[in-house]
Amino acid sequence: MTAFDLQERREAIVHRHAEAENQGDIEATIATFEHPRYEFNGVPADGATAVRDLLQSLMRALPDLHASIDTLRHTDDAVIVEARITGTHDGEWQGIPPTGRRVELPGAAIFEFDEDRLVCEKVFMDTAVALTQIGVLPTQV
Repeated sequence: MTAFDLQERREAIVHRHAEAENQGDIEATIATFEHPRYEFNGVPADGATAVRDLLQSLMRALPDLHASIDTLRHTDDAVIVEARITGTHDGEWQGIPPTGRRVELPGAAIFEFDEDRLVCEKVFMDTAVALTQIGVLPTQV
C-alpha cells in the first residue's frame, strides 16, 4: 500500500467515524476502532464499555450534536482534525442541568492509527468556552 493509499484509507475512517457520531450511532462509531479508546482533554475512556458510556453521556447532553470537519492533516501515524462542534444543551452534562442553549465550539482531534486501524481518538476543546456558552460561566471579555 502506498503512502497516498494509506492516507485515503485513514481519511475514509475519520469521515465514517464523524458521520456515525453525527447520526448518534454509538455502535457504528465504536466499530470504526481497532480497539475503542477516546481521550477527552486528557481523560481516557478505554474499551467499548467506557467509550459507549462517554458517547452516551455526550449525546444525552447534546442530542443534536454535530461535528463539522474543517481541516485534515496527516502525520506518520495520525490524522489531525480541526473541527467545529455544535449542539443544544438539552440534557445534563457533567452534572450541569440542561440550559437549552446552543454551543458552537472549535476543537481538535488526533486520530491515532496503526497502519489503517484506528486505535485512539484524542479530543481537545476549551471547556471554559462551552461553560460560557451554556451560561455557567460569565461572558468572557
